[in-house]
Amino acid sequence: MVSSLDGMIAKKDNSVSWFETTDYYEKGVAAQNPEEFLKTIDCYVMGSRTYELAFELSKSYGWAYGDTPTIVLTNRILPTDRQNIEFYAGDLSKLVQERLKPGYKNVWVVGGSMLTKDFIRLNLADEIRVSVLPVILGDGTPFFDQVGLEQALHLKDVTAYKNGMVELCYEIRKDKPGFDE
Repeated sequence: MVSSLDGMIAKKDNSVSWFETTDYYEKGVAAQNPEEFLKTIDCYVMGSRTYELAFELSKSYGWAYGDTPTIVLTNRILPTDRQNIEFYAGDLSKLVQERLKPGYKNVWVVGGSMLTKDFIRLNLADEIRVSVLPVILGDGTPFFDQVGLEQALHLKDVTAYKNGMVELCYEIRKDKPGFDE
């Protein structure tokens, strides 16, 4: 997830202009080639609101997720013009255990505080990656919105980039008290 320093993943108007940064951090590394990273993802799972925004943006910028299988969690009928998009309404644990784990190695959950909360609360996520941009939005959609439980994490990696973005990668610790098994 891309986040502002104050934990927002979207402005109220869903604009993405804040993703562009003119900041410069001398000790940072050059940004990873996005195409190389995206090749490591076997499947995307996204919420319906994120899908609707991505679908709308695709009209101007193209579909950001390529031909990688994408499962959109929704109870609604949504438009699509791509063969690799599947809509799913049902038990999230069943989806993960019966479809995702047997068929994919690296599943990327894309967008949405509600979806993030569900994956964490149901013990379905292995790690959290957040790229923090050098901006405070002050208002918007929070990344973690009322998760409702304390969750221990283990810092796996930190990368500071030349553009001022910092990527944090946390493993979700499942061995700590307070986590519902």
